[in-house]
Order: sequence, then C-alpha cells, then structure tokens
Amino acid sequence: MFAVEVRDRIMIGHSLPDPFFGPAQQMHGATFVVDVAFFREKLTRHNVVVDIGAALDTLAAVLKPLKYKNLDEIPQFRGQLTTTEFLCRHVFDAMVAAARAGALGEDGRSLDRIRVTLHETDLARAWFEGPV
Repeated sequence: MFAVEVRDRIMIGHSLPDPFFGPAQQMHGATFVVDVAFFREKLTRHNVVVDIGAALDTLAAVLKPLKYKNLDEIPQFRGQLTTTEFLCRHVFDAMVAAARAGALGEDGRSLDRIRVTLHETDLARAWFEGPV
C-alpha cells in the first residue's frame, strides 16, 4: 500500500459539557496538528498517490471553517461533544466528499483509503480511517 500524508493545524475553542470530561467541561482552547494520509494499492500513471499540492489546498479548505472558532457556536455541532475523535470523523467525511467531487484531481476519486489524525499534544492523538 502506498501513502502520502499532508499536515496543517487549527486552533479552536470548545467545551465538553459532560461530567465524564472533568475540567474539560469548561470552555478551553486546543491547537490540533492535523495529518491526512491518502492510500492506494497502485500508483497513478504519474507514479503518485495523489497530487500533494491539491491535498494541501483541500485540507486547508476543509479546516478553514473551524480555525479560530468556538466549536460550541457552529450550528452543525450543536448538541455534539466535539471530542478529538469526533473531529477526526468530521474532517474525514469532508476530505472524502472533496475527493469524490474532484478537489484532489481525477486521481483523488480512485483513492483506496484516507486516514485523518488529530494530534492534541505530543502525548495524545486520535484518528479515523476508512475507504473513499
């Protein structure tokens, strides 16, 4: 399996209003390093997995609505616990939709899998991976 991975970051604010989360129930900030890996069994006719420039641009576009935002105020997240795992799936879904729509070029439509990893700190991260 071949893979290419790109990276960006977002700064967000949010709360996790459930006793399970202890002090994180209160409003707090987080800076996530976001990695997106693209996988395919065979390289394209250009001997690549995906256009890296298009992957970087697409990731930036997917993250832009979240950057410097309070996630508690984003309508689509109302009533959700915006955990790191939840955000991984959100970014994954947006990247898959972008790939299917051609944002990664024609070769992006034939990717096998995508993995989204959010690094909370150098000590903790979460990811979601699935087929395109």
